Amino acid sequence: MSRRSRRGKSTGQAPWLVRLGIGVAVISLLGMAAGYAGLRRYLHSDAFRQFLSAEASRTAGVKGEFAHFRWDGLAVDTESFQGSGVGSLTGVQAAGLHTEVGLGAVRRGIWEIRSSSVRRLDLSVDARAPLAPPTSPSITKERIATSRPPAWIPSKVEVQGLDIRELNLKALLNQGLVTMTGMQVHAEMAGAKDSYRAELEGGSIRSPFPLVPELRLDGAHLRYQDHQAFLTKATVNAWENGLINATGEWDMKSQQFSLAGDASGITCQEVLDPNWAKRLTGNVSSSFSLHNRTGSPEASGTLKLENGVLTALPLLDALAAYADTRRFRILTLNESHTDWHWKKGEIALSRLVFFAEGLVRVEGGLVIRGQEIDGAFRLGLAPGTLANIPGAETDVFLAGERGLLWTTVRITGTLDDPKEDLTDRLITAAGLRMFDQIPETGEKVIKFTQSILGDTSNKSLEKGTQILEHGGKTLRDVGGILDGILGSGARKTPKADDQAQ
Repeated sequence: MSRRSRRGKSTGQAPWLVRLGIGVAVISLLGMAAGYAGLRRYLHSDAFRQFLSAEASRTAGVKGEFAHFRWDGLAVDTESFQGSGVGSLTGVQAAGLHTEVGLGAVRRGIWEIRSSSVRRLDLSVDARAPLAPPTSPSITKERIATSRPPAWIPSKVEVQGLDIRELNLKALLNQGLVTMTGMQVHAEMAGAKDSYRAELEGGSIRSPFPLVPELRLDGAHLRYQDHQAFLTKATVNAWENGLINATGEWDMKSQQFSLAGDASGITCQEVLDPNWAKRLTGNVSSSFSLHNRTGSPEASGTLKLENGVLTALPLLDALAAYADTRRFRILTLNESHTDWHWKKGEIALSRLVFFAEGLVRVEGGLVIRGQEIDGAFRLGLAPGTLANIPGAETDVFLAGERGLLWTTVRITGTLDDPKEDLTDRLITAAGLRMFDQIPETGEKVIKFTQSILGDTSNKSLEKGTQILEHGGKTLRDVGGILDGILGSGARKTPKADDQAQ
């Protein structure tokens, strides 16, 4: 075959191949156009709205539905989504929703939900109820069953990001209501399947716990995966200048949560009731750990007090009176700290320490149940502090560590009216020692008390006997006799006796 004939044959085949290629391209384009048109028709149909309603309901575990969709190309707006459930999430109300649907993952059977935003989202949670498995609304399932899309239509949804301009949450706990209002949220996919990270800022938090004030959220970072939410960082403002940093996690299946962090920049006046705020001043900082692993929330931590000043405590006033010094009335604390534990309204303080250098050290623990208090302490005083009280430094206090004289003290009563047992023991020791120091006490004291009390001598004699038998409380009841023994009466007794003779 000649070169010309071969060239002619090749030239004759070229147009056919070109026409074939063009035909395939045209068919492909027509197929794509038809496919796009089909997807678009399905997107703009009510069946797609019902499909998204079912997906949102299944994810949240509620029975809900989107309002009518308004389309602009692949972008869609709707007025609301409303849902209710029987599990922990009892209610969802979203207003002003916007999103865009991407077709990049259609071949993988996925609708891409992009650039989603919600003007306002209100959530209601009942943390008292067991978590129910997520369910889709039965009515939506029925509608989908009657209008099932073609097999090539994607059946999964992938939310790539979400912005919430106002998030409000009401969570009902066994202890009461927790509210979160006015928060802004930005969430996006974190790489792994069904894994998201989110940033929160603004808003306030209120809890039913009396020790926790209204919290103002500065910022928080969260991560969600496999029904678990992790708080990787949170900064919260409280009181006037208080700052709280925290991390934590929440398992949505078991409903167990834990939170840990620290708080600083808090004053005693902000956390104590008005009565105790007058007695204790200073700056408070504390670590904390909160969890519900035992079935109910409980918290613990270590609290420190800086620049602490303790004033007008009954025990200190008693020591000041007996020591004949004002140094005990106002104590500047060099060291003050305690471990604390809270559960079911009860606060337990342990390893509590108050220390004023060169004067006093208090160690022990205290339990606060409502207004009632019950505490046991060791009280250490500098030697010589109570030297002018007979028997105090030998019968009540004993030498011990740190070069101090130590005794035990019991605190009972209420926060508004605390009681201590040291005063009674000091009075008892002083009274008994005074009797030891006056050999002629017997008849002379009795005659003296008869001369100043007259007809009440028999009752006074009975009370005088109780002094020796029962100690300090009885001495309080017969304060007039004790004043006579310790005061001017004791000096007049010999003269009175001489006249009697």
